[in-house]
This record gives sequence, structure tokens and C-alpha cells, in this order.
Amino acid sequence: MEINTFTWIAIFAISSAIVNSIGIFVIYKNKKWTSKVKAYFMCFAAGVLISTPLIFALPNAIKMNSYAGVMALIGFLFMFLSNEIIKQKTKQKSLAFGITAVEGIGIHSFVDGIIYAVTFSASLLIGFLSGIGLVVHEFAEGVITFSVLMKTKIGKKKAAFYAFLVAALTTPIGAFIAYPFINKLNSSILGLALGFVCGVLIYISAAHLLPEAREYEKKHSIWAFLAGVALSIFIVITKLIGG
Repeated sequence: MEINTFTWIAIFAISSAIVNSIGIFVIYKNKKWTSKVKAYFMCFAAGVLISTPLIFALPNAIKMNSYAGVMALIGFLFMFLSNEIIKQKTKQKSLAFGITAVEGIGIHSFVDGIIYAVTFSASLLIGFLSGIGLVVHEFAEGVITFSVLMKTKIGKKKAAFYAFLVAALTTPIGAFIAYPFINKLNSSILGLALGFVCGVLIYISAAHLLPEAREYEKKHSIWAFLAGVALSIFIVITKLIGG
């Protein structure tokens, strides 16, 4: 039986929440091991998320609407400016720092959910490729969210619970809220939405995941990044050959 679009969105959105929760749980139990593997997860996810828009998603968006490239730029700038605003606010210390940083993570995770709705509505392959990168990066995001909350000195249990609410639960919520609206868009408008999402994905990879991973530079982390790129290229080529 063929799986419909909504089911795929639900599978990936819920998987994101699960992987994010695993990241929270693992750092809660074993901080030392988590710090060793986090960079590899981020690099692999970055490789997938930078490749997918450039080699497949954005060209398809432009086919649907010739202005999709402009929307990709707008999506990139939206994320860039949002991040700058959050950076300015997070100059504060302790609890204020934690609240504003978590606000940013919550918005980011909610947007991840919307990305699932847009990409799977545009194409199963685009959704699948984007979904791989987003799901993998959720592990690191869960770790980061918990770490930020621990700086507020609210205690491990509360930090884990709030990290789950903000970083894990918001992704499926974003996907389920966005899908009914995205599902009603015609091909041209969906092309613009996909273009915007491509800009967001490029930003997440190039300006968020890779710089974050560089702070925890590990031996062979570049191979994790290249593995993510290679996986995207392999899946796209396989799809093209298979028709």
C-alpha cells in the first residue's frame, strides 16, 4: 500500500522529536560520550542539508516558479536576521540567556516542522532528503538545548523536561499545523514556499551546523560532512536513473 504525503510528514516529524529526545536523554546520562559524537552528527546533517537544496530541491522549485531563487534568498536572509536578533538578546546572562536562547531554538524547531510539510508536499524525494538531514541534526539540537538550559541552574530534570517541550515537541506541532495550509497551495505558490525553505536549509547547514561543529572539532569530522554530501548525491542519482 502506498504511503500518502501526510503519513510521511508524520513519520519524519515524530522521528525528529524522538531523535531530539534521545539527544537530551544521552547527555543527561553521559555528557562525556555525547560531547565526542555531537560534532559528527552535525557535520553529517550539514552535508545532507547543503546538498539537497543545491542539487535537487531548488532546481525543482525554480521549475515550479521562476521566482523561487528570490524566495531562497529571502529564506536565507530571514534566518540570518532572526539569528542576529537572538544573538543580540542572548548577551544577557544566566536565566535571561537561557530563555532567549531557548526561544530561538523553539522557533527553529517549529520551522523544521513546517519544512517537512513543504518539502514532502512538493516531492517525496525532496522531503526524504531534507528529512534525513533534519532528523540527524535533531540529536545535536537536543544536546545543545539541554546544555543551554543547564546554564540557567534550573536543575537536570527540569532542563531535560523543558528541552523536550521546546526542541522536540515543537517540530511535529509545526508540521501538523502547517500541512493543512500547504496542502491547499497550487504548484506555483508551492514553488515559492519550497524556494524559501531551500534558503532556510542552506542557512541551517552553512551558518548554523558547520560553525557549531567547528567549535567541537573532531578528527575525521570532515568525512562525516562529505558522507552527508555523498548520501544526497547517491540518492538523487539513484532516483534519476530509476526514473
